[in-house]
Amino acid sequence: MKQFSAVVLATLATLTCVWANLGDRSDKIEDSYGAIMERRLRDDETVSVLYHKDRYLYLVIFRNGRSVSETYFNVKGIDLSEKEIARFLKERRFKHSDGEAEATYGNVNGRPGLTVRELRAKP
Repeated sequence: MKQFSAVVLATLATLTCVWANLGDRSDKIEDSYGAIMERRLRDDETVSVLYHKDRYLYLVIFRNGRSVSETYFNVKGIDLSEKEIARFLKERRFKHSDGEAEATYGNVNGRPGLTVRELRAKP
């Protein structure tokens, strides 16, 4: 499996000025990501929702009704190609007042995936 460092992905994302749909409300996410496969209330009072569309699974974490983390997987459980990763980073936009987010690629719950998440604001 090809490993991409968070630094490389974050740099790529910064250079192309694109991020995930972080901050979007659940209705907008549902329109983009297709059928809901699973919805679960987590211990930290966030909600995780797993969507399936075409050959991808999208795991989105919502806090107070808006997306704070999104992970993209190939439905077959195989690695995302460099082209797929670049496309996800290019197509998904993030606009937030503090502009802080990070992208990482690696093993998530036993499956290779790209995660884009909001960083908590520092006090």
